[in-house]
Amino acid sequence: MEQLEFFQVPSPCVGVCSSDDKGYCNGCMRKREERFNWMSMTPSEQLHVIKLCRQRYRRKIMKQKNLVGKSVDEEGSTSPQRDHFG
Repeated sequence: MEQLEFFQVPSPCVGVCSSDDKGYCNGCMRKREERFNWMSMTPSEQLHVIKLCRQRYRRKIMKQKNLVGKSVDEEGSTSPQRDHFG
């Protein structure tokens, strides 16, 4: 038994449940399958999904910065992901 199995990994859900054009949740950046299968995943699988969500969030922010030409934070973005992955 891994030590991770002693502790529950909290869901990255922030209550913004809508999907973007790629199928990622706008709130937590999980794919549909990752959201639906969260409770049946092992803690190490859940941590891996969270790592993937962080990467997706960073790519999304970098894409927005490149499109706008300046930092999203400078614009005062109130995206719920900022608090979760910042």
